[in-house]
Amino acid sequence: MAAVILAQTLFFKFTGAEESIYIFTKVGLEPWGRYSSGVAELVAAMLLLTPRFAWAGALLALGVISGALVSHLTVLGIVVKDDGGLLFGLAITVFVASAVTAMLHRRQIPVVSQLFKSQFA
Repeated sequence: MAAVILAQTLFFKFTGAEESIYIFTKVGLEPWGRYSSGVAELVAAMLLLTPRFAWAGALLALGVISGALVSHLTVLGIVVKDDGGLLFGLAITVFVASAVTAMLHRRQIPVVSQLFKSQFA
């Protein structure tokens, strides 16, 4: 689910859709923040769809989407350009789905897997 939402938003970021430009202008990161977050989201989506690296995609997605959530809560507001809170809701969905994916794949995360080995050996 997170990969689909992340991939769907790429079109808007990379084509310079009005809403994307508005959002990144308001947070002071237009255009490079829009491009770099788009690249990070593309990489996260690809990793999430790769079973061996789903954990990495989940962690990357959590990082990117945390920035989006902080922006919503501090600068943008929950409703952006009369969207009824759709973008905020999608960000929450990506956060939860990525957190669940990270939890399910926690034994594949290098640092975490080492803790499991040493703690339960």
